[in-house]
Amino acid sequence: MQRIFFKTFGCRTNIYDTELMKSYIKDYEIVSDENLADVVVINSCTVTNSADSGVRNYINGVKRRGAKVILTGCGAVSKGKELFEKGGIFGVVGAGQKANINSLLNLNRRFFELGDLNSIDKNIVTNYENHTKAFIKIQEGCNFACSYCIIPSVRGKARSMDENAIINEAKILAQNGYNELVLTGTNIGSYGKDTGSSLGKLLQNLGKISGIKRIRLGSIEPSQIDDSFREILKESWLERHLHIALQHTSQEMLNIMRRRNTALKDIELFENLSDMGFALGTDFIVGHPGESEAVWAEALENFKKFPLTHLHAFVYSPRANTRSAEMKIDVSGDTAKSRLNLLKQIVAQNNKNFRNKHKENLRVLIERKNGEFYEGFDQFYNKITVKSTRNINKEWLEVSEYEVKDEANYAKI
Repeated sequence: MQRIFFKTFGCRTNIYDTELMKSYIKDYEIVSDENLADVVVINSCTVTNSADSGVRNYINGVKRRGAKVILTGCGAVSKGKELFEKGGIFGVVGAGQKANINSLLNLNRRFFELGDLNSIDKNIVTNYENHTKAFIKIQEGCNFACSYCIIPSVRGKARSMDENAIINEAKILAQNGYNELVLTGTNIGSYGKDTGSSLGKLLQNLGKISGIKRIRLGSIEPSQIDDSFREILKESWLERHLHIALQHTSQEMLNIMRRRNTALKDIELFENLSDMGFALGTDFIVGHPGESEAVWAEALENFKKFPLTHLHAFVYSPRANTRSAEMKIDVSGDTAKSRLNLLKQIVAQNNKNFRNKHKENLRVLIERKNGEFYEGFDQFYNKITVKSTRNINKEWLEVSEYEVKDEANYAKI
């Protein structure tokens, strides 16, 4: 029997999709060492140029070892045809063809099968190898049309998974010992718009499942925080951390980016959530065309008003077939990196201030051992490093005494 290895790049949705594809494999032995594999399936990311580069470099390394390369994920749509025609990869599997991966591999010839962008997963994932928490994909695709973003063109329009199927999946995962669920998707705040439900209603039902201690959310949009979502904000099982995508804090830039959020309204929302005790993260793109000194000055002034504790920020890179790619890049790489580092410094200090202010008991799920320390995340999605004389891996801890340091909280038990 030939051996197959799965390599995942990118977001939590890809982590889910990889586990889903593994559930369809019947005629191959799935291995955890890529060097033993005859076939390597690469679940790719294409959100930035560096994501594409990382995937290409990995493909080259696999080919040197003599394994067959199968490309799937977002890069299958954006780069698959080019790589396939150059002979760089053996096969391409689009999102709509994930369920057919076993039969495609059994063809024993090169294949290019993208399928369509309307598919909804049929199988569910009931186990996660090497993970202490479980991921559930609740929707696929995005109806937004942000000028810089390639994702709607590689993931398709927004469509929600069946609510009963999600609940069933969560129950099985809880029975299998997963106490923390992470809800993921392309744009999870749009959940239920096509089925008469909502993210808030889904969360209310998930929160009732026995064994679930914490539910964490992927990124949501400011415009998607509706009344049903606000109703669950005080629930004990909801992680006290929300990641709300801003992308920028200058209104002029938000207009250029064709975003749906409004800078000054966003500040009010974030302040309200911060007053409720939430740690708050966001996405931010620096160096997008049009980010003049005046636009940056406005953005920075606004940015400092946001009570942000976590940041996923990166320098803009043009994606083919997007509106932004047609605009002239007018911010130098050095300027963009300088702006990026400034934002990171501001949020790092905010985060330390937050941890000093919220000196309450931390509820921690230990995820791994790193050297002599155990590592996990608390209810605010802040990292904590714990020194212990006993094996506490995969345990839930209530930590009352700890030291706040720049990079993380430290405790001994």
